[in-house]
Amino acid sequence: MHASSFGAAAVAYAEHRPDYAQAAVRWALEPAPGPRVLDIGAGTGKLTATLVALGAEVIAVEPASGMLSELRRALPDVRALSGSAEAIPLPDASVDAVLAGNAMHWFDMAVAGPEIARVLAPDGVLAGLWNLLDDRVDWVAGLAWVSGSAAVGPRDTPARWRTETAGMHRPGTGEAARFGSPEQAEFPHGQRRTADSLASTLATRAGVLVMPEQERQAMLGRIRAFLESRPETASREFTLPMLTGVLRVRRL
Repeated sequence: MHASSFGAAAVAYAEHRPDYAQAAVRWALEPAPGPRVLDIGAGTGKLTATLVALGAEVIAVEPASGMLSELRRALPDVRALSGSAEAIPLPDASVDAVLAGNAMHWFDMAVAGPEIARVLAPDGVLAGLWNLLDDRVDWVAGLAWVSGSAAVGPRDTPARWRTETAGMHRPGTGEAARFGSPEQAEFPHGQRRTADSLASTLATRAGVLVMPEQERQAMLGRIRAFLESRPETASREFTLPMLTGVLRVRRL
């Protein structure tokens, strides 16, 4: 249910969600044997745009029609296909890397693992990237507490992300899906926001999108009140402190 909630909010998602730290994307691609990259669960193209800027040969695959339409509008030169991690519309060994931005936790890896291995060339890379709120900063920790689990989920801060991804083992089993040991890294990132635009960003989180409207508005009101009470965020544009976390594995 949560994964399917994004399609109706595609325009807001495109406007408010952050991109990804270029250093994180470079690290994710570092072991890849070539430039062909599949952005799986590409959404509105936040990660796709960063890959294009870095010179990758990108194919984007996204299951939600609303998201896919926004991606095609924003990045008309990118090959963008309807599909999912569990059913990738590409030939065997056709890409050198498969990347997923804030999406891998939605995949059914028992099915997606072998499917991703199928489209990866030998020695290809699978990497998930997540934008995290840097709650080592005092006011960001306060924001995470006020926002609650619907807006700041189980992998949206560094400690929670490390705990979640530590449990990710090799994606898929058997001869068709052989991956090496996972590696993790985190990279500084940030997004220019105002109190209103940050509340709008948190409103695009899956847990918030499926809330009853009255409950949703009450929670967003608490977030705005908190941001308006803090000197760092009350009366001006500010940089939201973030990290981009990366989990990568190589196809053996």
